[in-house]
Amino acid sequence: MPAKDIFHDAVKNALIKENWTITDDPLYLEFGGVDMYVDLGAEKLIGAEKEGKKIAVEIKSFLRQSLISEFHSALGQFINYRTVLRRNQTGITLYLAISEDAYESFFTLIFTQVVVEENEIKLIVYDAKKEVIVQWKN
Repeated sequence: MPAKDIFHDAVKNALIKENWTITDDPLYLEFGGVDMYVDLGAEKLIGAEKEGKKIAVEIKSFLRQSLISEFHSALGQFINYRTVLRRNQTGITLYLAISEDAYESFFTLIFTQVVVEENEIKLIVYDAKKEVIVQWKN
């Protein structure tokens, strides 16, 4: 099983504060002979629905010296996970969770914004200290 990101618990607690139920920690995926683990799976009931909205969340800290290298790694994981979720027809929406600091310093750059848009990456921006979600970016 993969190691947890340094902000794993902060994101998990932030989701719980927004009334998400953590269903998987981590969320196991398998496709074509490859096993993978997304950091979190969560569900939120909406109104009187029996089945609510389901999400998978990959958490990244962006604390390494090379932000672009960490971005390349995160992008590759995101694309792989999203491919498996779509192929397995899970109905789960994948999000990349990033800290508010990483968002402000790297994800506001034109390059990063274009790559995020081109690859349809959904973001959760979180405050690690307060353990809250600052914004959802679809």
